[in-house]
Amino acid sequence: MRLVFDTNIVISALLWHEAPRHLLHVAHSSAVQLFTSLPLLFELDEVLRREKFRVRLHEAQATADDLVLGYAALAILVEPPVIAPVVLSDPDDDNVLACALAANADVVVSGDRHLLQMGVYSTIPILPADVLIDQMGQESIPDSG
Repeated sequence: MRLVFDTNIVISALLWHEAPRHLLHVAHSSAVQLFTSLPLLFELDEVLRREKFRVRLHEAQATADDLVLGYAALAILVEPPVIAPVVLSDPDDDNVLACALAANADVVVSGDRHLLQMGVYSTIPILPADVLIDQMGQESIPDSG
């Protein structure tokens, strides 16, 4: 399965123990493939450097650089096409959609209300992490402790 994570999902997966973390473990086990793009990696870096994540990064004993580089090493980098604006109220969301097209993704995983309200882009479903996990079946999710 080919997945594109929205930045909010990547941050949840890296810093907290929730449904996105389970999907990250699945990717580590090579049961799914993660795809990203330079615009998404730049956004991840920018968001992780925000003041509101400083304490959480310290608690995780990680830096923004560590997390971005680790995620970049796990995900497959694609060159996104230029697409017509889709999410006018949040243009950064268009980077997720463009990456999904370039990756020929099976699913976009997001917690973003703009993307979730769309439900699908082109033929690519947009799902929250917990719904995707349910669809995949719990037996495919390794125990992340």
